[in-house]
Amino acid sequence: MHWEALFADLEAQAAALASAERAAEIDERTRGETGSLHVVDRMRAAIDAPLRARLTGGHSARGRLSRAGPDWLLLAEDTGTESVIALEALVTLRGLGRYSATPDGAGIVESRLGLRHVLRGLVRDRAAVRLLLVDGSALDATLDRVGADFVEAAIHPAAELRRRAAVRDVALVPLRALVAIRRLG
Repeated sequence: MHWEALFADLEAQAAALASAERAAEIDERTRGETGSLHVVDRMRAAIDAPLRARLTGGHSARGRLSRAGPDWLLLAEDTGTESVIALEALVTLRGLGRYSATPDGAGIVESRLGLRHVLRGLVRDRAAVRLLLVDGSALDATLDRVGADFVEAAIHPAAELRRRAAVRDVALVPLRALVAIRRLG
């Protein structure tokens, strides 16, 4: 009986050591995998989640996450509008769950649709928008064209369509100055 107890004790010690080594390896792998995550990976796992975004320039937005691109997110706001938010302008994002999508797990098309592609879609739509800027200001406009690092916007009253008579000015806005783009109407 004495030998049985000795071997049982040794087996228990070996099992405990193996369990501790496995736990340490899991912890190390988890830290490594977390270190490879990007903001967009966290957001892709939170589609349809209610989020609260604090943005540069004192702007904010609340709503359900509809889509997430490599450098933008689309929020269906509680006010009934939709906003495309530049990730560069994101200060904090609250309401994300604990999960993340796999790094680089986005589809080929989804991973290549950058903010400029979204802006080009707004140019094609001739949609009236409100541009929220990093200095806290806003411009009501229709986007006319998108360059490599800028957008040109025809400034006009929010309630009016883009017509030559309604356009007050044309503004060139560097993409780095964009916080969010909200559709009007």
